[in-house]
Amino acid sequence: MKFFENVFTYDYSFPAVSLAYFLRYPNPYSRHVLTTDVIDRYVDPKTERLHTIRLHLKKSKVPAGILKLLPKGIGGSDNSGQSYILETTIVDIKEGWMQTESRNMEWTGILSVVEKQVYTRQPLEGALESLEGLSLDDKRSEQTQVKTTVTFRSRLGQGKLLGGKKKIESIAEQTADHDEEIPKKGFFSSLSTAGIQRTIELIGVSRTRDAVLKSKEGMNVVLERLRHGGIVGVLEGMRQDREAAFGKEGPWKRAWLRGNGLKERAYMDDDDN
Repeated sequence: MKFFENVFTYDYSFPAVSLAYFLRYPNPYSRHVLTTDVIDRYVDPKTERLHTIRLHLKKSKVPAGILKLLPKGIGGSDNSGQSYILETTIVDIKEGWMQTESRNMEWTGILSVVEKQVYTRQPLEGALESLEGLSLDDKRSEQTQVKTTVTFRSRLGQGKLLGGKKKIESIAEQTADHDEEIPKKGFFSSLSTAGIQRTIELIGVSRTRDAVLKSKEGMNVVLERLRHGGIVGVLEGMRQDREAAFGKEGPWKRAWLRGNGLKERAYMDDDDN
């Protein structure tokens, strides 16, 4: 099991950051996110906290060598690499904090990734204690700190998912090409199952560093749109990003085409993004 941790501070109020979190898809740094659906949302009458469950459909970056060894259909009928991410959030606007948890719903036997974030309001010294709302005219009154913790756990080789040492070694050789810090071919023949699991976990850590950076950039884009144009500015930016990423037909048709084995009719630039 591997861990990744990062702490970052946004120069925006907590109400703005929490709103931007729910409006962050799509943005120029999240073209791998195809669709987002709200599964459940309610306010606890006792705590007055907002609870939300959402499901994101994303393009996967799992190496092709792993996809070929997965049970048929788990990566889409054309092995396009789509995967679902389950996200839960709790927001306490009065106390000024938000907790989030995101986890992959597929390929959990290969690599389970659980990301937890805690957003907290950080009033600046001398600033008003009351929330400034969503106008963002005075960014100096308040900041928002976010602590991100990601846990990686691979169960590759356990049970009968892939079956056989040769197949496991083949996966290890495929995944080695995606991280310079991980040893190349020949080394894996002497590795135990635990060693291969650690290798895959390291790949997850390496990719998460880049993903966290892009996530910050995407949030900042949404926050700037909110600052300059309000909700209308954010929605217009989302429309432009959606058309830039998926065309005027929208992501739903694109996801449907790929999910039904019609890749030749979908946009062919996925691997370039």
